[in-house]
Amino acid sequence: MNEKVKFGIVGVGSRGLHAFGRMICDRQDAEVVAMCDTNRIRMEAGAARLKITPNFYGAITDMVKHEKLDAVVITTPDFYHEQCAVEALEAGVNVLIDKPLATSVKGCRHIIATAEKTGKTVMIGFNLRHNAVLKKLKKIVSEGTLGKVFLIENREFYDGGRTYMSRWNRSYEFCGGLWIHKGSHDFDVFQWLLDFPKPVKVSSFAGINVLDDKHIPFEQEPGKKPGPTCHECPYRETCPDRYDITDEMDRWGDEAAKLDGYRKDLCMYLSDKTVHDNGIAMVEYDNGARASHMECFITPISDRRYTVVGELGQAEASLTDRIVTVRPRWSKEVVTYQIPDERGGHGGADPNLLDTFIKVITGVLPNTSTTLHGMMSTAVGQAAELSRRENRTVFIEELFRD
Repeated sequence: MNEKVKFGIVGVGSRGLHAFGRMICDRQDAEVVAMCDTNRIRMEAGAARLKITPNFYGAITDMVKHEKLDAVVITTPDFYHEQCAVEALEAGVNVLIDKPLATSVKGCRHIIATAEKTGKTVMIGFNLRHNAVLKKLKKIVSEGTLGKVFLIENREFYDGGRTYMSRWNRSYEFCGGLWIHKGSHDFDVFQWLLDFPKPVKVSSFAGINVLDDKHIPFEQEPGKKPGPTCHECPYRETCPDRYDITDEMDRWGDEAAKLDGYRKDLCMYLSDKTVHDNGIAMVEYDNGARASHMECFITPISDRRYTVVGELGQAEASLTDRIVTVRPRWSKEVVTYQIPDERGGHGGADPNLLDTFIKVITGVLPNTSTTLHGMMSTAVGQAAELSRRENRTVFIEELFRD
């Protein structure tokens, strides 16, 4: 393809602007020609930051009708992924959805049916597959170094994760719960490392242990209430968990909020929330393998730490330290791989993801991050949310009953 790939960005939040928008603008073979968001102020401010002049739309229906797009990148709140993907596909436009595919199996099946009908490409933004550390771990597993893998553990420590409680991610209504919004990454990595067995059943435990009004991390003065947002809070200079949006007031400040009432920096301790700040989910697969995933947003570190155990040995990986360690079962020999740094978000994974998508829609590469993979990742996350909320083990087949 000699012409530039023409993109529309749907949802101009941080992922839409700072990640995909910036990466597309940095390429010679692609361009952002349109933006879609319900908030015009945020679109105009975002375009100014990228130094581009795209056309603006308040609804994806209008954007795909009036623009000749090769693809859209969907980075809206998760609850809207289904609607946006279906409308783009029905207009004959390829779709890259920043995970999850949808917030329910039903929504995923709707997208899959539409993609099959239209023949257009849908790729899921599982950027962890494009992280060099996990690519090395995948190679070790696929080469049989560990033998048949039967156990995987991941522990995610996310220092910045508590900001979820300041924005839309705090609402189960908009994200389907953090087992879907956040965990879908890791549930996909489990299935990818195991060569895509079918998940059978899920159990999880999760809740809010710290991010509530009983744990505000500073002394309050009589008659001086904190919040409701960080930028107007009287304790903003002393709160160690202040979510600072000073540099982004053009997009997230009071003027933009007048249009839709949305605040990105609500007090994470006082905000209404229906998700968890920590939890553990366990999955069993039809090949007998088991996996556990821990999410903790109350932590001073940020890392994803994987342990993969097979019949012949085990391997550990740290995404922050960029190290993969292999330990043979009957030997004291330990092999450590130090993975070089890569430029770009998520340890270089984001630009690799975008590059792969462009190569897929231009016919250079096959799509290996499919809607089926996206649906199974969502299924595990949805089951984990049900397990947590209903206090029971959930069988995946329940979610596929019509």
